[in-house]
Order: sequence, then C-alpha cells, then structure tokens
Amino acid sequence: MLSRILFIIPIWIIVDLYFFQALKSVVGHWQLPAKQTIYWAYWMFDLLLILFILYLSFIDSKIIPTRYGFLFVGFVFISIIPKLFALPFLLLEDLTRLGSYIVHYSSEKTYPERRRFIGQLILGISTIPFGAIIYGMAKGKYNYKVHRSTLYFKDLPQTFDGFTITQLSDIHCGSFTDHTAVKRGIELANAQKSDLMVLTGDLVNNEAEELDEWQSTLARLSAPLGVYSVLGNHDYGDYIAWPSSDAKQANLNRLKTMQREMGFRLLMDEHVKIEKNGQFFNLVGIQNWGKSFAQYGDLHKSMQTVEENTFSVLLSHDPTHWEAQALQHPKPIHLTLAGHTHGMQFGIEIPGLRWSPVKYIYKQWAGVYKIGFKYINVNRGFGFIGFSGRVGIWPEISVITLRKG
Repeated sequence: MLSRILFIIPIWIIVDLYFFQALKSVVGHWQLPAKQTIYWAYWMFDLLLILFILYLSFIDSKIIPTRYGFLFVGFVFISIIPKLFALPFLLLEDLTRLGSYIVHYSSEKTYPERRRFIGQLILGISTIPFGAIIYGMAKGKYNYKVHRSTLYFKDLPQTFDGFTITQLSDIHCGSFTDHTAVKRGIELANAQKSDLMVLTGDLVNNEAEELDEWQSTLARLSAPLGVYSVLGNHDYGDYIAWPSSDAKQANLNRLKTMQREMGFRLLMDEHVKIEKNGQFFNLVGIQNWGKSFAQYGDLHKSMQTVEENTFSVLLSHDPTHWEAQALQHPKPIHLTLAGHTHGMQFGIEIPGLRWSPVKYIYKQWAGVYKIGFKYINVNRGFGFIGFSGRVGIWPEISVITLRKG
C-alpha cells in the first residue's frame, strides 16, 4: 500500500506543478496579497491532503469512521480531477507553442496576453468538474430520482397486469450523514404506493452496526404485499479484518436479525409466492453471486421447487449473474432486479446520451435491458460508497410496472 502511495504522490506533484503554470499566467499580474493568498491556498490544500494520506498509511484506518474517510476521498477528487480534466488542453497549448517555436527557428515572441487568455480558458474548463464534484458531495448524493419502467410479458398472470414494484438497492447506510435527506428519500419511495417493495443488497458497507442509527428510518419502508430483500457483496463483511470467523458470522447474523426487525423478508436462496386473487408469481431471492465477487448464491436451490411454466421475478444483487446463470435457467426467469454498479456514481445522463466509465466494466450498468422476452433492471443505487458524492448519476428509486402483453 505504502509503495503505491509513494509512486502516486510524485505524479500528483508533477501534475500540480504543470497546472500551476496556468494558474500563474492568470493571477501572476495581480497585487501581491491576493496573488500570494491564492498560491498558498493552492499548495497548502494539496500538501495537507498528501500528509494525511501518508499518515493514514501508518495507522489503523478503522479509527476513522467510514463516512469521513469517504469525505476525504472527495477532497482528493476535488484536487486531482479538475487538473486531469484540464491536462489535455495544457498539453495541446504547449505542443502548439513548441511547434511554432521550431517552425520560426527559435524567433517566436512571447505573448503574455495570449498566455493569460489560454490560462483563463483552461481554468474555466477545470471549474466544470470542480463545481460538479462540489455539488455531488453537498447535494447530489441525496438528489433522489424516481425512474419508471413499464415492462410487458405475455406470461404474466392476468391479475398482475398493472402490478407495481418499487426497487431500492445499495443503500450503504454506513456512508450516510444527513438524516433529513435520507428520510426524504424513504418517504419518496413509499409515496410511489407500489404493491411490492424490494431491496437488492448492500444495506451496509461492512458491519451490521452501521445500521443502528438508520434502522428506525428504513423500517418505515412498506408496501401492501410486503418488503423483500437479498444480500449484496458488502453485507457479508468480506472487506474488513475480523478477530475470528465466529465474529464475522455473528455480524452477518445480526444484520439478518435487524432486517427482520425492520419488517423485511430476507430471501436466502429461496422463493416465495406473491399471491393475489387466486393467482401468483414467484419472487426468487439469491445470495450474492458475481463474476468477479464472492459467489455465495445458489440459483438451482432457489428455483428447485418453482413450478413449471410460472412467472418468476429474481432478486440478485450483481447484474453479471443475469447473463451468467439467470438467462440460461431451464425454468424461465422473466425479470431480474439487480444493483451493485452504482452507475459508478459518476457519469452523464441527458436525453440522447447516457455514459459512465462503469459501462466498460459491466454490460448492464443502469436501467432496463432486454434479451429475448427476459428483462433486467439495474438500479443505480440509493446510497454511495468510496466517494461521498454523486456526479451526474443520481441516487435512484426504481418503479416497475408489470403489464400483460
């Protein structure tokens, strides 16, 4: 870990020095107090971040609450990403100047006004990601959006035509700091008045105790036909050290108990029948199964007693499970509800354009996808982890309407 940090820090400083040239070209002609203040602020911010990173590499990081660690990651992003965003423009300007210098046989004159204009342009460009990250940390991570989808199935029992499901995923309650905002999100989920509520994993980051201060808020989630949940990769406590395997298992058992206390029906490689007016569909819930993550789930066990030629909805945290197993299962799984990707909490979603770096990792990373007559909905996540914010990919409440046709 320390070796990687020592490798990254010099690169960080080089980028800082390079970007500083653009800053100097803009403020270099200012009066001394203002200019000096900006220079000091620029370097002190990064110096403090670097010193804190070095400090963290020598201590037990568990002494710092997770939510504050994620906030620190946000400050690192504020420092680095705007500069990286501006870096291609800086390089282009310097290459242009170098080419002009060579062509004119070292006789090129200096044009401070031009350099100042280019510097202003580059600083202006860098304020776009800077402002976006600030907004994402302050407001964006609680900017809950309802995404509605209407899906048609010829095999849907008639009585479920128009049936609605609200899906939440990746709550990661250990990252939250704002009770009012989270309560607003829960109320928005309930306000959809869906027939069924489901949660597709990652209720916590690592430990069941993260849920303590949020249990009463999440317990407000309700639907006429119940609230059902499954486990995600973070719910097992796999990413931190435990004093013993018994302690790790006790943590998982406590999380299961707390879900029951909140009124959630946790599905562990099993299915239940959702019944209405004498008809039913199968709600199947599998433990976490991912191509690149722990594969606790057993789809065969979950589907073993599912009746032939009946309609099934699968709750499976990781969307890679859909193509790996669910699509090929001999008993048709008509709809899979997943999460996990968070849309990387960073991207662009505007009419005609939907992009996030996570698309290069996951084929199905946000929203509805269809192969044949089978669908998957990948929820963008209700919470956040790693980076204490969201930029462009807002926290999601999915509302899915099932239609026969």
